[in-house]
Amino acid sequence: MVIVGGGVIGLLTAFNLASEGQRVVLLDRSSVGQESSWAGGGIVSPLYPWRYSPAVTALAHWSQDFYPQLGQRLFAATGIDPQVHVTGLYWLDLDDQDDALAWAEREGRPLRAVDICAVHDAVPVLGAGFSRAIYMADVANVRNPRLVKSLKAALLALPNVTLHEHCEVSGFIRDAGRVVGVDSSTGPIRGDQVVLAAGAWSGELLKTLGLKLPVEPVKGQMILYKCASDFLSSMVLAKGRYAIPRRDGHILVGSTLEREGFDKTPTDVALESLKASAQQLIPALAEAEVVGHWAGLRPGSPEGIPYIGEVPGVAGLWLNCGHYRNGLVLAPASCQLFVDVMLGREPVIDPAPYAPAGRL
Repeated sequence: MVIVGGGVIGLLTAFNLASEGQRVVLLDRSSVGQESSWAGGGIVSPLYPWRYSPAVTALAHWSQDFYPQLGQRLFAATGIDPQVHVTGLYWLDLDDQDDALAWAEREGRPLRAVDICAVHDAVPVLGAGFSRAIYMADVANVRNPRLVKSLKAALLALPNVTLHEHCEVSGFIRDAGRVVGVDSSTGPIRGDQVVLAAGAWSGELLKTLGLKLPVEPVKGQMILYKCASDFLSSMVLAKGRYAIPRRDGHILVGSTLEREGFDKTPTDVALESLKASAQQLIPALAEAEVVGHWAGLRPGSPEGIPYIGEVPGVAGLWLNCGHYRNGLVLAPASCQLFVDVMLGREPVIDPAPYAPAGRL
């Protein structure tokens, strides 16, 4: 089968299918994992999980529980550690803190209110001026560029996987109403099934079949600081902006939400805004070196609910796309569910909310 798109969703879909003995051809328009999978922060939780529908929550919980073993499996297979790093996450001065705590009790998640003095004890570099906090201890972040490298290495080691990078897909090959392959910059590539996992570009590709998929690019910008490895002990989030510590002392701060089409040029306005947020969260970052500033394009979708399953009326065409801000969070569950549905097995969670039928 042919998978279009080599982000984390496409890579992990390919890995899961190949692990089941399927022959897989994976195509990407550039190098794999260089779009939103590379650009994101890698928090293994929606930023505000209580604000999402049960459909997103179900995928998020399954993925959060599975990520540590995925990281270990990939590290063992490839020698590249995706660094699933459990730091916990503090949310500061939330308007809907009561909703968050009620959600946690309902869902059985270990989220609790903490005294702000205790937060300053745990995170000494945190800025002054915050009055309330809630904390979840088991939230991890994954170092997404390393996750991409590890998945790519794992795929290249499998005999039933072919990877074509710098291979842009322009449309689909149809035979008697069935999709039997894709037209690409290197020529036609055929397969008995085609999986569209092209992130923000998925809607553009489905247009070639006259189908309207409400997935559109939503730009996000990030900055990266270099600090000491023990500088920040936990992730912190306030007013929609967050700081994420990596194991080696890099601190990621993000992110913006911009609807600028497919333009992913970093801007000075966003840089200044992100620096201001960073310094409000952690004043010492005013003295730290900014070692990176970039933008990526999220695959925006209604309510952030991805499309997982076969396209109705178009035999042979499948979707695993539209994860919006949570592609890295939801990838393990989405890709396991996809394989379960495609291979006709008992699904890990109810597939109905993600089915493309009725949503295109």
